[in-house]
Amino acid sequence: MTRRSTLYLVSTAAAVALLTACSAGGPAAPQSKMSFFLTSANPGKGADFGGLAGADRYCQSLAASAGAGNRTWRAYLSNSALAGSPAVNARDRIGSGPWLNAKGELIASNVDGLHGPDNKLNKQTALTEKGQIVSGGGDPVNLHDILTGSSPDGRAVSNDKDNTCGNWTKSGEGSAIVGHHDRRGLDDSAPAKSWNSSHPTRGCSLDALKSTGGGGLMYCFAQ
Repeated sequence: MTRRSTLYLVSTAAAVALLTACSAGGPAAPQSKMSFFLTSANPGKGADFGGLAGADRYCQSLAASAGAGNRTWRAYLSNSALAGSPAVNARDRIGSGPWLNAKGELIASNVDGLHGPDNKLNKQTALTEKGQIVSGGGDPVNLHDILTGSSPDGRAVSNDKDNTCGNWTKSGEGSAIVGHHDRRGLDDSAPAKSWNSSHPTRGCSLDALKSTGGGGLMYCFAQ
């Protein structure tokens, strides 16, 4: 076989491989290793996500938009025991870890670590699915109130109050527990610095959530 024939065969094989890849939609885009993020925006109805299922779908859609849709995503939200429905703990919904942000930085290795004093969740690491920092206390716009409906250990709160805006179905009256992603508050108490359980909101609408320093954002974790 001559050199010219060999080059012809090689170039032909390369062209066939390229056409095959194009006909199949091209090579698959690399998937992100991200397994945790803070939502970049609220879907538009305040604390009404359509229940836990709707919140999970929203997390999944944002993850997919960032190239991480190959994982199963869950919202870090608890449900209260309301109207005969059992309580649901946020910590039981999110898998076992470890969890990495959009930059590949470790947030926590496991569930106990996430709810312990040594987790790495703060303003600089609680990035959105786009890899952006969310503004907090001291910034022109404060968005550090993050909806969770949870106690510090990640469980539903049983105190005969609405701590979850009607299990995430209300966008008017009601209340939900929020945490501070920047670990900042009006004082140095543990609740003020808690990422998942700082204080209740004044209502469930976007305007009510904004009034205490929030934007209807939530944490999303990959199982």
